[in-house]
Amino acid sequence: MALSPKDVKALVEAAVETRDVEIGCDDCLAQVADYAERQLVGHEVPEALRLVAHHLQDCPECHEEYEALLDALRAET
Repeated sequence: MALSPKDVKALVEAAVETRDVEIGCDDCLAQVADYAERQLVGHEVPEALRLVAHHLQDCPECHEEYEALLDALRAET
């Protein structure tokens, strides 16, 4: 089965966006609460949590969880 030009473009874009260090969904979700709380209060995000930010940019499922968590945290304040 041959790849379409659209498929090739998507693969190239994914390869270009790959970082030397990445985290998976489990690691992201384990740290997302700390990341969200820092974001809400405007604290600087340490390097370790920047991996969470990168993952959230690339993973719609984790980003959806992050947005739901932000909504819940905002409702508490």
